[in-house]
Amino acid sequence: MQKIAFNDLGAQYRHLKKEIDAGITQVIEENRFISGPQVEELEHALCAYTGRNYCVTTDNGTDALLMPLMAKGIGKGDAVFVPAFTFFASSEVVSLVGATPVFCDVEADYFSLDPDSLISQIEKTLREGKLKPKAVVAVDLFGQPADFERLQTICSEYGLFLVEDAAQGFGGAIGSKKACSFGNVSATSFFPAKALGCYGDGGAVFTDNEEMCRLLRSIRVHGKGAMKYDNVRLGLNARLDTLQAAILLPKLREFDRENEHRIRAAARYAEQLRGRFSVPEVRANSTSSFAYYTLKAADLEERSRAMAALKAAGVPSMIYYPKPLHLQKVYEPLGYKKGDFPVAETLCETVFSLPMHGYITDDVIDYICSVLKKI
Repeated sequence: MQKIAFNDLGAQYRHLKKEIDAGITQVIEENRFISGPQVEELEHALCAYTGRNYCVTTDNGTDALLMPLMAKGIGKGDAVFVPAFTFFASSEVVSLVGATPVFCDVEADYFSLDPDSLISQIEKTLREGKLKPKAVVAVDLFGQPADFERLQTICSEYGLFLVEDAAQGFGGAIGSKKACSFGNVSATSFFPAKALGCYGDGGAVFTDNEEMCRLLRSIRVHGKGAMKYDNVRLGLNARLDTLQAAILLPKLREFDRENEHRIRAAARYAEQLRGRFSVPEVRANSTSSFAYYTLKAADLEERSRAMAALKAAGVPSMIYYPKPLHLQKVYEPLGYKKGDFPVAETLCETVFSLPMHGYITDDVIDYICSVLKKI
């Protein structure tokens, strides 16, 4: 068995080498390293892919989440509701604008924000009267969109600004609507490990609102007005490098083929592992891009045994995520305690992710499954 990669970017590069190298060479020859034409071309292509009206590319996925909160004027005294089981950036951006993250539990089968927990936390916040509910950050985890049919209804009822954190969702869908098309705004990441990744950091924000797009473009370049030396608001230095746009363009053109391959790979994993571990479930009328293939063990001990066996067999595995957000040290002042969000806490003790990418082979999947079935 060859060396197994968790996400084989080398295989992808070999497949797209001609197009990627040509794109990089063109940028270098033209010397348009910042805001070159490839950036705008990528934004138009991303709009066409997701169905959104506007796309603003950014330097990373965290700034892609931060900028909409800045544009909306969310800050001190505001409550932003965030799932407890996700990457730290989903709540970090809330704290960075001075608002307070209010955590919610997640769905055990789908890993994303539990609408019932969201309602409970909104009502609790309203009763306490210390914070004003303003927004929700709903995360598409492991490739599958959150339950936006319910979440959009809840946000409409309470007048909340809905942000789709699609850092892991790109390529997923609900019906015919693709990830990055939900909420008032959506944000994604092009970190190399993502289903659509560049060769460094990168991200994008999507919206259908022209005024929001105008604000995002201003914030992206130091709060510029008519030109970059006319500063009308506080902003960031958050532009996507032209080189990264040139790398992403051929990857985006190949994305649907890679996406179909990941979906087939996930089905092969599930066929062999269902009944031995809890395999990923896809919500009715939804599609997952399987950015990560995440299993659930029965308990912490079984996960430890499984990951140890995989390591001994030369198979990399990862834990996304080992600690829920409400128990992170930085949020101790908010007063959360163990037991507040039992589903998120249980997932942190039981989930582990297997190698998954658009070039994984059947023999690699079969080998990994054989290791796990022997435990």
